Amino acid sequence: AGFESNVGYASGFFQIKIKLPNKNFSGVVVAFYLTSDPDGKGGNHDELDFEFLGSNGPPFTLQTNVFANDEGGREQRFHLWFDPTSDFHTYGIVWNQHQVVFYVDKTPIRVFKNNTKIGVSYPSQQLVIQGSIWNGETWASGGRKIDWSQAPFVASFVGFGVTGCQFQSSASKDQCYISSPKLWWNGDKYLGLDPAQRKALQDARTKYLYDDYCSKHADIHQECQINKNTS
Repeated sequence: AGFESNVGYASGFFQIKIKLPNKNFSGVVVAFYLTSDPDGKGGNHDELDFEFLGSNGPPFTLQTNVFANDEGGREQRFHLWFDPTSDFHTYGIVWNQHQVVFYVDKTPIRVFKNNTKIGVSYPSQQLVIQGSIWNGETWASGGRKIDWSQAPFVASFVGFGVTGCQFQSSASKDQCYISSPKLWWNGDKYLGLDPAQRKALQDARTKYLYDDYCSKHADIHQECQINKNTS
């Protein structure tokens, strides 16, 4: 099951409150993401992912990923520091032409910088918002199968908030990158993290990040060579 926005965006701040199934949902994936390939046809796509990997109790795993120009393989996995099945928590993405920042309850947990100057692809296509719950038992839960006696699996999405610039055409998308009061996420404040945010990011990654593509494949991802802690 899932939902999709009626329009696509070229930049913005996207957030939602999610509560995961409060039962054994091993093998089930709950996702909130931005994608240029909403129909799953493949090709040269961009994507920014929050994926919650099903389990039977703690630890609860959140995986983030970044696709740019169809190049993915940038998975980072965190053990959440709260129970996401017992209450709603807010998950957000800021996306501009300087950086992508993933937030959990206002805490930045990941930054992906625009490093096109050194040949790293960066999301720049029209992105549609999607949310879904689906069968990921082949990879999501360490090989554990879905216990269908637990069905139905219900993920709740509320508080949907989008402050974004709608994508009109490739020729005009640069208008979504300017800094203005209306497009505040492109302003100086969002070119990088402030000192308090950098500390919060480092603390979250030190305590809760347990699987990072940069520790495995730094040789094939140039951004890992620049700053492993924020890639």
